[in-house]
Amino acid sequence: MPDAVVIGAGPNGLVAANVLADAGWSVIVLEAQDEPGGAVRSDRGVHPDYISDTFSAFYPLAAASPVLAALDLERDGLRWSHAEHVLAHPLADGHCAVLSRDRALTRDSLETFAPGDGQGWERLYDLWERLREPLVDALFTPFPPVRSALSLAARVRAGGGLRSARSLVLPVRRLGEEEFEGEGGRLLLAGNALHADLAPEAAGSGGFGWIMSMLGQSYGFPVPVGGAGALTAALVRRLEGRGGSVRCGERVSEVVVRGGRAVGVRTASGEGVVARKAVLADVAAPHLYGGLVDAAHLPQRVMDDVRRFQWDFATFKVDWALARPIPWEAQAARGAGTVHVADGVDELTRFAAQIARSLVPDRPFALVGQMTTADPTRSPAGTESAWAYTHVPQRIKGDAGDDALTGRWDERESEAMADRVEAQIERLAPGFREQIIARRVLAPPTLEALNANLHGGAINSGTTSLHQQLVFRPVPGAGRPETPVPGLYLASASAHPGGGVHGAPGANAARAALRARFGAGVFFTAQRALGRRSRTGRKTGRA
Repeated sequence: MPDAVVIGAGPNGLVAANVLADAGWSVIVLEAQDEPGGAVRSDRGVHPDYISDTFSAFYPLAAASPVLAALDLERDGLRWSHAEHVLAHPLADGHCAVLSRDRALTRDSLETFAPGDGQGWERLYDLWERLREPLVDALFTPFPPVRSALSLAARVRAGGGLRSARSLVLPVRRLGEEEFEGEGGRLLLAGNALHADLAPEAAGSGGFGWIMSMLGQSYGFPVPVGGAGALTAALVRRLEGRGGSVRCGERVSEVVVRGGRAVGVRTASGEGVVARKAVLADVAAPHLYGGLVDAAHLPQRVMDDVRRFQWDFATFKVDWALARPIPWEAQAARGAGTVHVADGVDELTRFAAQIARSLVPDRPFALVGQMTTADPTRSPAGTESAWAYTHVPQRIKGDAGDDALTGRWDERESEAMADRVEAQIERLAPGFREQIIARRVLAPPTLEALNANLHGGAINSGTTSLHQQLVFRPVPGAGRPETPVPGLYLASASAHPGGGVHGAPGANAARAALRARFGAGVFFTAQRALGRRSRTGRKTGRA
């Protein structure tokens, strides 16, 4: 009998297991898929000579995360690599906004759009420098983050008070208009906001776009050398080195509740696995409440709230093996790990509005990953392992384009949508399609089949909108990993602080389990261990 059973070997589940193992607990992780990693995996499924990241690929939140820093995964073989530029947003008129770890380069790039916009970027970065430490602490610690919130409030007051706070809750379109005369800075902010499901007019999208942009400025968008799976492999090695185990191909069908407490799990094969101290679930909240946990064990208000749970946008992804790098007309885009493809903020608004109307966008905003540019180990010299993803509605009522897409995502629809994404890239990189050796299409149902947490292709386990964050995540009155069932903890991105590969939901769940079992003494010992590297300085992952 292990002390703890962790359901799901995604990054949050593996982080939770490692934190518990560090505290001396025996831990078993049960994973439904045939390999660990959740949405952090890589393979050679597109072409045998090319490594492709199946889901996530760039990890700015991992680079900033004090949770992952404390695990010191470099000791277990993890290495990071960076492209020359973090991100580029080219336009048809030849302009290209560039986000670089070199502030001067970012600033100079924005000056080409409008004089003074470089100083606008510096103002946003100065705000980041004032708020970074307490803000990062607040993001990655359990809710409510009392100590970091007090420090953050003090620094906000010292740095402009309500004016600074106002900037962070603005829609990203308005924030961009207030800070920049030209399109460049506006595009960097708005494009980064749409890494989640935040439209340019959504409240709080300015704060999210600003945080993502500043993470890129400070930490870059690093990638694991050898593929995303290298991050998972390091987490598994670390866990196994501390006596934990990961069992793949073991789908959990039920959390067993006895006497009002979670006491273990039952797998699809009928095996019961007893947990002496805790069960931690790295699963989406709607799959846990009323799914793995029978509704009879839950308050009716929780079930009512779960029915109102909002998923984020669905995702459509295409992977390519390319004979040559993408021939962007904007030279700066050729050195960027990530490239955003959309003709201005107005087109981003148009794209988001079509999704809001449940239409498949006719000109999809594409986030392009140039993986060999970021990590030369991904494919043979002179070639490129690349991908692009875009968002589509969870429920589709029609097609804004000419392909009559319905959301069945059969072969015809999947190939037509992939062609639509390629056409967007081809406009800015003529000859792109001529470089394609092989491609793989991952429509929303395929993504979900490969990882049940990616419901309908949703990559954040719930919307990033303000109404489902902080104390509202995953349901009103939550905000912490504890569930209504004692001994059961929510350790997925459905819990605060949400999506992204940073490990905080898993670490928060593990800390909650330790606190409940052993009391404050052991809990604060674990807290100090997890926070030590973030206070004394951490590696930024630069190659």
